[in-house]
Amino acid sequence: MKVFPQVLTAKLQERNQAGALRQLGCGTTLVDFSSNDYLGFSASRQIFEGAHNYLLKNNITHNGATGSRLISGNHGLYTITERYLAAFHNVESALIFNSGYDANVGFFSSVPQKGDIVLYDEYIHASIRDGLRLSNAAAYKFAHNDIEKLTEAIKRFREKGMEGEIYVVTESVFSMDGDSPDLIVLTDMCQKYNCLLVVDEAHALGVFGIKGEGLVQSLQVQDKVFARIVTFGKGLGCHGAAVLGSCCLKEYLVNFARSFIYTTGLPPHSLATILTSYNYLEQSHSERNTLKDIISFFKQEVKRLELKSFINSTSAIHCAIVPGNENARNISSVLQQNCFGVKAILSPTVPLGQERLRFCLHSYTTKEHITQVLELLAATLPSS
Repeated sequence: MKVFPQVLTAKLQERNQAGALRQLGCGTTLVDFSSNDYLGFSASRQIFEGAHNYLLKNNITHNGATGSRLISGNHGLYTITERYLAAFHNVESALIFNSGYDANVGFFSSVPQKGDIVLYDEYIHASIRDGLRLSNAAAYKFAHNDIEKLTEAIKRFREKGMEGEIYVVTESVFSMDGDSPDLIVLTDMCQKYNCLLVVDEAHALGVFGIKGEGLVQSLQVQDKVFARIVTFGKGLGCHGAAVLGSCCLKEYLVNFARSFIYTTGLPPHSLATILTSYNYLEQSHSERNTLKDIISFFKQEVKRLELKSFINSTSAIHCAIVPGNENARNISSVLQQNCFGVKAILSPTVPLGQERLRFCLHSYTTKEHITQVLELLAATLPSS
C-alpha cells in the first residue's frame, strides 16, 4: 500500500503544532454546556414514543426511503411534513433536505447566478461558504452585523449599474457568538435597495417566537425575507432541515439543488420525528419558558461576577473570549475536570485571537450548575 501522502501528513502536523488538531470524542457524563439540544427534545421519551406510534398508526414499516426523492424516495410523509412546516412558519412552501449542511450547500450553489452578487456576514456558517464556493455568483463578506457597511457596499454595486440580483445573507442567531443582527432594520434596508434576504435560523428555531418558530417570525418580518433555512438538529432535537420560501423557489430547488437531487431521501422515521417534534413544540411552552428563565439567570450571574469577556447575547449560546488556542483549551480542561462540559472553540474554526469558551444553555440546565461553572471560570481566568 502506498504511504500516506507527505503533503497531507505535513498539514496534520501543522494543525497539531498550532494546538488545533480536531479529534472525535466519546460519550460523556459531564454537565451539558456544549450540545445544541436547547429544549431537551433529543431525549424526550414523549417525542420518541409519539413518532413510533405515528408510524404504527399509519402502518408505515419501511426502514429507508429506497432512493432519491425524484426517483422512489418521496414517500407520503414528506408531503404531510412539508405542508405542516409551511403552515407553521407562515410561508408558501417548505422543502426538506437531509441536513442543514445539505440545505445550505444546495441553496447557495444553485440559486445565486452568474452576474449576481452575494453579500454575506463575515461570521456566516461554513456550510454557506461551501455552497458559495460552488456558485457562479460573486460573493463578498461584510463586517459582522454592520448594516451601515453592508448598505455602503450595496450602494456601490447599484451605482455600477449591475443588472443581476443582490443577495444578502445572515443568521438570526450566530452559532459562534450567540448574537443577532437587527432584522427589522436589515429587512427594511433590503426592501429599499431591492435585495433578496436569506436568513439561516438554525439556532433560533425552538428558542424564539410564541411557538418557537424562530426570530424572523417573532419579529413578523417573514414576508420581507426571500428564504429561510431551518434545521432540526438543534432546538427540535432530531435531524434534517428545510428551506422556507415561495412555491417557485421550491420548484427551482427540486430541479437545480444538487444536494437535494442526488441523495437518498430521509427514512419515514426521521420525518415522523420531525413532525412529532414540531407538534410538541407547538403544543407545549414549558421547556421554552424554562429556557428563557435560564438564559436570564446566566446573564445575571455573568454580570454579578463581572465576567466582561462574554459577548452580549439573548440566545441560548453564550461565549467568553479567551485568546489563544492553548489558553482556551487549558481553561476548558479545568472546567471539564470539575464535571462541566464546556468546549473550547479554537482557530481556525473562529478567527485567530477570537478563541473562546462556548456555553450552550438548555431547559434542563440548573441554576446551581450555572453559578458553579461561572464562579469556577471567574477563578480560573487570568487576571487582567
